[in-house]
Amino acid sequence: MSFGICNLSIVPLRLSASDSSEMISQVLFGEHFEVLDKQKKWSKIRLHFDNYEGFIDNNQFVETSEENYINLCNSNAIYSGEIVDCITDDKNELTTITIGVTLPFYSDGYLKLNDTTYLYEGAVVSGKKSKTSILQTAFMFLNAPFLWGGKTSFGIDCSGFTQMVYKLCGYSLLRDAKQQATQGKVLSFIEESEPGDLAFFDDEEGEIIHVGIILDNYSIIHVHGKVRIDTLDHSGIFNADLQKHTHKLRIIKKVL
Repeated sequence: MSFGICNLSIVPLRLSASDSSEMISQVLFGEHFEVLDKQKKWSKIRLHFDNYEGFIDNNQFVETSEENYINLCNSNAIYSGEIVDCITDDKNELTTITIGVTLPFYSDGYLKLNDTTYLYEGAVVSGKKSKTSILQTAFMFLNAPFLWGGKTSFGIDCSGFTQMVYKLCGYSLLRDAKQQATQGKVLSFIEESEPGDLAFFDDEEGEIIHVGIILDNYSIIHVHGKVRIDTLDHSGIFNADLQKHTHKLRIIKKVL
């Protein structure tokens, strides 16, 4: 088995080995992974952070040694705290990064990806934060447009949003909404929930298809066209702009 790390800003993770295949997630700069199967143009990978699998173009990552991969797995996670910023390599070339990007082996403004050292002068985030921090972090993504499979403020989906917010606060969520619904403790009523808890919503077949973060005063921040705040009640999400319920409440979970 071989290992890789993303050396580009935002790379699509696809369902199958084709440029026209559905983007199921994204691989951000600094994310490391196992290479399960390397073909001529594509590699099937498994991300270390959430064990999510998909296909990535071989031109959009670099291989890394098993020793370096293990060291990355064992190092304290440090993330960029700026909505958007740049890092500079030793050739003075810029790479744009977004909030939540992993900064490998970060120390005193420098990070290292394989043999390349980068300078980063922006804010960093590390360690476990409070539930209050979850809300503050969520608000940073307000008005980010919806993008299926997206994980950044330039485009994000519902579970990518909750995963990134929790990640920046030091907690791990799985990638998809139905996977995240397996985590945490079930709450029986909205009244038992606290700001920062997760609410999940299902379709007519009973499959969980949506997730959002509960706020104060029976409201929720979630992704529907964009990251937005709507009303949450016992039926689901009420969209004031549309004057109707857009999502049917299934379950509320307390993860922390």
